[in-house]
Amino acid sequence: MIVRPYYLDILKTYRDVPLVKILAGIRRCGKSTILDMLKDDLLGSGIAADHVIHLRYTSEELDDGMTAKQMYRDIKEKMTDGERYYLLLDEVQEVDGWEKAVNSLLEDSNTDIYVTGSNSKLMSSEISTYLTGRYISIPVFTLSFAEYLEFKKDSGRTPKELLNEYIRMGGFPIVALGNFDERSSYQIVEGIYNSVITSDITKRHNITNFDLFNRVVKYVVENVGKTFSANAIVKFMKGEGRSLSVEAVYNYLEWLEKAFVIYRCQRYDMQGKTVLKTQEKFYLADASLKYCMMGFNPKSVAAMLENIVYFELRRKGYDVYIGKNATKEIDFVAVRRDLCAGMPQSAGGIRPGGCQLAGDQRPLPEICSNAGRTGRRQHQRCQDRASGGFSAEQGLLNAFCI
Repeated sequence: MIVRPYYLDILKTYRDVPLVKILAGIRRCGKSTILDMLKDDLLGSGIAADHVIHLRYTSEELDDGMTAKQMYRDIKEKMTDGERYYLLLDEVQEVDGWEKAVNSLLEDSNTDIYVTGSNSKLMSSEISTYLTGRYISIPVFTLSFAEYLEFKKDSGRTPKELLNEYIRMGGFPIVALGNFDERSSYQIVEGIYNSVITSDITKRHNITNFDLFNRVVKYVVENVGKTFSANAIVKFMKGEGRSLSVEAVYNYLEWLEKAFVIYRCQRYDMQGKTVLKTQEKFYLADASLKYCMMGFNPKSVAAMLENIVYFELRRKGYDVYIGKNATKEIDFVAVRRDLCAGMPQSAGGIRPGGCQLAGDQRPLPEICSNAGRTGRRQHQRCQDRASGGFSAEQGLLNAFCI
């Protein structure tokens, strides 16, 4: 097992804090392994093995249709004294009303609780009022490039070679751990995608016209990194002789988002400091999802690099938007409390930490000027890097490894 210290450090930060720690992300992104890492760390820190309760709710050993009350009782039976117990509960969305059981365990027992899940039941919009204000959500993504380098450290390949492989193969841990060729990698990812679509979308929402739904998915995949609207999809479908309502498109996008297949990136007006509700972008949970459906195309690399940068900013704790500054467009506006940074995709390649316009070489001081002293220091670094002439590979390597 290769440790992912980024997530372990986050979990350590919240250890023994009276909040439920919820790790949510697309299937097979590594959530279960993170719980295994946490268990090893707890045992290594001196916690008694019988005080670490690790349960997987996809296990055949568990009863089908388990209720929240059964879940609660089963866990309580394993707690035999008043000392603290660490509860590691994997794929809890399989239990209807799991929040009620978890909340009761948090309230009436000496517990520190960690749960994982891979569909909308783990999103803040659907977590019931039982846990309101009593949980911290930790998004789990597929491997970053820095993590991919760690997974492949014994491969004998150079960082640049591994970067090219990462762009083509994506960051699902199961792929990174193996030595698969491109075809085999995409078959594995296709299996993950089909599992998500079947288990988390079509069954739950009773989709009857799967062909139409699949065509909408392909439209989104083809347009990663581009702004579009639901009306644009409806118009496109009409051009193909298919009838689809705007409401249906909104539903499809929402379901894909709640299964963590796509991530919405809203537009941000830099002048009005407001989030706009039109012409959003969507990014895929992993670049390989595009290639497993449509095959690898060198012409799509630029869009997928943008996809990779979006998730790197998310991992670093930023809320990410696409920017609008008067008549100019900014690929990314990354906001984190008192720090604001723009991330461009310029003609000279992607530059880390840059405050520039898309397709423009000029840094944008007005973006960082509102971030105080920290922002000005960031902007100076942007200027220094802009004058250095980074290539795309150098930019990504620096952005992901600093």
